[in-house]
Amino acid sequence: MPATDLDLLIDAARAAGKIATSFAGPDARRWDKPDGAGPVTEADLAVNDLLHDRLRGARPDYGWLSEETEDSAERLSRDRVFIVDPIDGTRSFAEGSSTWAHSIAVAERGVVTAGVIYLPLRNLMYVAAKGGGAQVNGEPLSPSGTAALSGAQVLANRPSMAGSNWHGGTVPPFTRAYRPSLAYRMATVAQGRFDAMITLHPCWEWDVAAGELILREAGAICTDKTGAPPRFNNPQPKINGLIAGGADMHRLLQAALRST
Repeated sequence: MPATDLDLLIDAARAAGKIATSFAGPDARRWDKPDGAGPVTEADLAVNDLLHDRLRGARPDYGWLSEETEDSAERLSRDRVFIVDPIDGTRSFAEGSSTWAHSIAVAERGVVTAGVIYLPLRNLMYVAAKGGGAQVNGEPLSPSGTAALSGAQVLANRPSMAGSNWHGGTVPPFTRAYRPSLAYRMATVAQGRFDAMITLHPCWEWDVAAGELILREAGAICTDKTGAPPRFNNPQPKINGLIAGGADMHRLLQAALRST
């Protein structure tokens, strides 16, 4: 990885924040994507255009995978690829909330090597480079040391709480919390603000690539729901669910979930 990849992502994220916050969330034009793929706003597209021009302009030999760009198999021939969610948490953005993020990563041969999650309205910049640790606003990140499910604070969406997902049909006695941005959920676990996070449905790579590296570099464990390390820049750009937390929490959640 070029030494300046992380700096490039940080600068691009800050520029993206200026573009996104120039739109008044509830007043930004919004429409629904085809096939129930969720909402998009004019801000998503403006940020996507800026990031594409800035990142590909600096690294024309890198591939490109973004939620807001029509996918192309061309990226599969590249050793390195940008993986981008221009605004993760579009519904929150459109509602005027502050819990949305820019999620930007570089993956090299399937492994994320640089990642940024930036929440401009909360002034939170989570960053990591492979082998360089993870930080938020310059402060080191580390996961919580919680080693029991009882009373743990776990970020999970409602479908993950169905009894059919758990051994014995019973959800462990942790306390469920939720944040609308999947990238932000991952960042807060890396920060130790929550003990773990789970999502059992397939995840788009652009939602989780930056967060996977930030968790890993913070010292947390992040796998798909089967316990396998995620790989990126797949032909179908999805990850088979996610489980993340400190080593003990990850082990306990993995053991409590039904094998699927």
